[in-house]
Order: sequence, then C-alpha cells, then structure tokens
Amino acid sequence: MSKFLSKKLCNLEPYVPGEQPKNRECIKLNTNESPYPPAPKVMEVVNKKAVEGLNLYSDPDAKILVDELAKFYNIRSEQVFVGNGSDEVLGFCFLAFFDEERKACFPNITYGFYKVYSKSFNIDAIEIPLKDDFSIDINNYINCGRNIIIANPNAPTGLILTHQEIELILKTNKDRVVIIDEAYVDFGSKSCISLLDKYPNLIVVQTFSKSRNLAGARLGFALASKEIIDDLNKIKFSFSPYNINGLSLVAGVESVKDKKYFEECKNKVVATRERISVEFRKLGFIVIPSKTNFIFVTHNLISGEEYHKSLREKGVLTRYYKQPKIDDYVRITIGTDEEMDKVIKITDKILSELLPICIGK
Repeated sequence: MSKFLSKKLCNLEPYVPGEQPKNRECIKLNTNESPYPPAPKVMEVVNKKAVEGLNLYSDPDAKILVDELAKFYNIRSEQVFVGNGSDEVLGFCFLAFFDEERKACFPNITYGFYKVYSKSFNIDAIEIPLKDDFSIDINNYINCGRNIIIANPNAPTGLILTHQEIELILKTNKDRVVIIDEAYVDFGSKSCISLLDKYPNLIVVQTFSKSRNLAGARLGFALASKEIIDDLNKIKFSFSPYNINGLSLVAGVESVKDKKYFEECKNKVVATRERISVEFRKLGFIVIPSKTNFIFVTHNLISGEEYHKSLREKGVLTRYYKQPKIDDYVRITIGTDEEMDKVIKITDKILSELLPICIGK
C-alpha cells in the first residue's frame, strides 16, 4: 500500500470475487451466473446501439429501463432506481442511509459486500450469527434500532425468510431502512415488492446477473418509495450520473420485455437444481434446501476445501469459503444439465478414490 492511502482504509479487507478464468474449457460453477445466453433480441439491439450511439453519453435517468421495470413489476417509475450492478445500488444505499447514528446489522454468514461497505464507509455494523441450521433468527432483528440488510434468499446458504417474518422486521423497525437483497428471488421464493406501498422503510434490491442472464452487462436496481429513490438519485448524480452505459440499457430493456424467455430460463435452472440435489444426496452429500441458482453441499468423507480443490483439478470451478461454521461446505452454481451431469460423474470418481483410504483407516 502507498503512504497516501487514507488511514481509515488501511485495514480494509476487500471483497474477493469469484475466479474469472481466461481458459473457458473448465465448467464454471463458482459465481452464480446463468448458464444460458441473454434473451434472443438482446444482441440485435446491442449491435444496433453500438453502431448508432456510442459517441454520445447514455441517458443519466435510464428512463427506458426504469419505465420497463416499473411496467414489469406493476409499480410507478418514480419507485425504480437503476445502478451499475446491484453492488453499486447497495453502495449507494450505504452512502445515503447509513452514518454514525444509523448503524448496520446483517447476518454473519451472508453476501460479503455488506461487511466491506460497512468498513469502507466507517459504519458501525453488527454481524448476527445464524442459527445452527443456517437459518436467520428474526428475533435478533425485531426492534433492533439499526438499519438492516438481509439477503433473501441468503447466500451462500440458499435459505429464505417468509413474507410474514420480513413483515415483522419491517413493522418493528419503522424508523430504520430494511434492505432486502433479492438477487436470487426468481428461483423459487417470493419477492417483497408487494410490501413497498405498505412499508416506506423497505428497499428491495435485485440484479440482472442471475435470472436475467446479463451478469456481464452490470445491471441492478432498487425498488422503494419515491422519497427513497429520490435520495438514491441524489447520491448517483453526485457521484456518477452516466452510471449505466448505452449498451447495457438497451440489453436490459429487451431482457425485461421477453417474459417468456425469462420464465423458461429460470424454470430450467430450478428443475436442474432439484434434480441434481437428489443426485448429490444419493452420493451421501448433505444438501441445504435451496431457493437459488446454487446448492450448498457437504460430505462426511471429504472436507469442503479438499472437495473444492479436487473439483478444480478436474476442471470444475466452485466457491469455497474458509470461514467458521461453513468451511466444510462448497457452493456449486447450477449449470446446464450436461454440465451438472459431468459434475456428478466427477464427484463420484473423487469419492470412489477416497473409499479405499477410509476403509484402510
């Protein structure tokens, strides 16, 4: 580090993104991207935009995408904020709503950026332990007096809170914002968007990176009251007015418009997830019930780290967290049926190679 780095950032531990290999011959199941291409018309509009409009700045209001999202979710355009990925949206939320008086709390096992943003913006944050079964204990969030961030479904566990549980958190923290990060909501859980008009302290954050097959376009959005959206726009226009490039804007619009393709892709992921979870259990794995596009697995014959490394040696990238309580688990993104069948065969081979060793012991 240089001598010029701000002292408050000297001990900052940055978020570590999943590996993005240059060699794409591997089976890449480590960053929860979609295994399917974007909606069919996306490339057509992107190519047209590339020819016609890259010499000009993109629309700072992102109006075409804001309006399309509002129509899709049956809310008002003034309730929609679009960002450069949901990470930027979350970052703007921290800038807008958190300070020395409005402190933070979130689960101790969850999306890593919550902790990073708390450190980056010097926010007092409490990391609340999950229960032994990896579920969130809502009693820890009732009347907590802090701003709350909860990923629902949670990552990397894949577990969810019910609407009733989230509503109880909202009711008992009316003077604090409650951010529900719904990056994986389309894979089997229920969105909190229907609660927006009832609870002005609610912010729902979603992304195009998972169920909309556009991780590379870097698009995310927040849905909230007009007043909260105005606050977020104030931050954005003070930081990066042209935060969404023109190509991503038109790609996002076409992705939202093609409802049939959206449903087809997410349904395929869910079907593959359910089928492959059964196959992993047949091999002796504990598979946490998931409502996401990944599964979280462990096996008593092999440590999480060893299984992760063995898969990598055989051309399969997964995500491993060297963190207490989950260090025997591996997170595996759901790929295509063909990819997942290969993973099962490779895993069976890994376990078969271990059996003689275990018997010898």
